[in-house]
Amino acid sequence: MQLRFDARAVIVTGAAQGIGRAIAHAFREGGARVHLADLDEAGVRRNAEEVGAIAHPVDLSDRAGAHRLVETVVAAEGRLDVLALAAGGVRGQTGRPIEEISEADWRALFQANVDGAFWLAQAAAPHMKRAGCGRIVTISSGAGLRPSLTGIQAYAAAKHALVGLTKQLSWELAPHGITVNSVAPGFVLSNPATERQWESYGPEGQKRLVDSIHTKRLGSPEDIAAATLFFASEQAGWITGQVLSVDGGRS
Repeated sequence: MQLRFDARAVIVTGAAQGIGRAIAHAFREGGARVHLADLDEAGVRRNAEEVGAIAHPVDLSDRAGAHRLVETVVAAEGRLDVLALAAGGVRGQTGRPIEEISEADWRALFQANVDGAFWLAQAAAPHMKRAGCGRIVTISSGAGLRPSLTGIQAYAAAKHALVGLTKQLSWELAPHGITVNSVAPGFVLSNPATERQWESYGPEGQKRLVDSIHTKRLGSPEDIAAATLFFASEQAGWITGQVLSVDGGRS
């Protein structure tokens, strides 16, 4: 099965590094017109140049900014076919006891992992409804299905919220030809934050983690990109409201 996206207009968020970057590359290889969005201006511009895409430095937790991004892409392309929502992460936070978590710590991870996904879906829905089709793929996490290995309460709660949002949007949008699914990665070495987490486990902890994975290896950003492209494809038109764990069998 060959997945092609010729003439499709795609927005990939969190595209300055890691999983978002790999998703952007995969869509470009599939022939799509790709627009990259990220808070990291230097990173998203660098990756857009490398991929052959269009960069949009933007804070997606801001509703106006997210809506403006969608309108800009639709004005340029005349359409919007796919939202691949990979923005998120831990924003430099580490696991701490619940008593130490500030309001700012808590809200920052919901802004990063949930708010932008909702604002973009809200902005894209009218355009996709008019077209009678569309694909929205969220990148959640194993932490959205069970307790998080990071030990970060807000991260686990935000990823659970993103899974819930995925299912709710599927119910609302599927009658209009719009599918909404989620890819839930296992442990993937994809950016400095995950590399720091990996190092913090030490040799014994690293071995325990790898031994718990059926395939006996960590995931790669390309593994997540492949699942994302399947959900975004025409071939996945009767699949919606689903969460696919891409974790080497660990779940």
